[in-house]
Amino acid sequence: MGRILELSRDGQLMSRIIIGGWEHDLHPLLPWGHRVIVITDSSIARRYRRLINQYEHIIIGKGEKIKTLATVEQLHRELIERGANRQTFLLGIGGGIVTDITGFVASTFMRGVRFGFVSTTLLGQVDASVGGKNGVNLDGYKNMIGCFNQPEFVLCDVGMLRTLSDRQFRAGLAELIKTGLLGNRVLFEMVEALPFEELRRDPLLMADLILMAVKIKAGIVERDERESGERRKLNLGHTLAHAIEKCSRKMLHGEAVAVGCVVMARLSAGMGLMPEREAARIEAAFARMGFDLKAPAPIDKMVAALRKDKKSAGDQIHIVLPTAIGRCEVRSVMFDWLDERLREVVK
Repeated sequence: MGRILELSRDGQLMSRIIIGGWEHDLHPLLPWGHRVIVITDSSIARRYRRLINQYEHIIIGKGEKIKTLATVEQLHRELIERGANRQTFLLGIGGGIVTDITGFVASTFMRGVRFGFVSTTLLGQVDASVGGKNGVNLDGYKNMIGCFNQPEFVLCDVGMLRTLSDRQFRAGLAELIKTGLLGNRVLFEMVEALPFEELRRDPLLMADLILMAVKIKAGIVERDERESGERRKLNLGHTLAHAIEKCSRKMLHGEAVAVGCVVMARLSAGMGLMPEREAARIEAAFARMGFDLKAPAPIDKMVAALRKDKKSAGDQIHIVLPTAIGRCEVRSVMFDWLDERLREVVK
């Protein structure tokens, strides 16, 4: 078995995150004697036939366009048609979209069945599949319908990252940098110091970095599973990123997060919460990895989208501001104030 991190609450095990390989580590994680149904996408089904064909499986489409209630409804019908019941175990194999959908379906089918994930993307391994958030989009608004429910396990197979395109891998690095930025200066500095090509070709190094990032997220989730306080810090860069994704289809999620992190760093420096040199260093780290840091949508459209964000409350919204590399804070700000400040720092 690979390296294991246990996520607990009040002394009770909630979930296990395993940095390992599916060939050796998956089978022991599955509940003995239970029927297993895999949910995956067409790309994973094609690339990993030997894995997928070991189990009964359902193949869904790809991309944010299928992360909807219509897909959830389709899967519910398919499970009923196949005679699935409360003893059925659902296994999501794929990136963040697959694991989000699988977790939501498992949490709602027959009021809840057991489930786990094999996370196949860097973004999923660092962020999307870990922590118990499951949900789908509505009318382009990210994850507006969902629930908190922990998978029994998340298996992060670093070897699977070799099938990612450079763009997909880079998008995952945004979440890695973000995690270091909010909670571990050493993690940030390790990524900052390495060229993209070295990160891309060194799975042992990536396994170490992923484990560091998961430890940060797991610790926060253990202390605040339902996002009533500290867990809001994990939204660093995401509030603006979700607005970008609502207003434009030019960027992947991780690419939008990179823009969001840089904008929040500029905003924080402008407020005097962090030194300008730190904000410049954050921007340089993302730029060095090859991110386009120019927002792809007009500020008016993005601010309108922000007003319907999950983190809004009346005329205010929670934003996460880095105060130093490795530290951040959550602030509730007025939309009018944020609109004015964003116009100063968004490029």
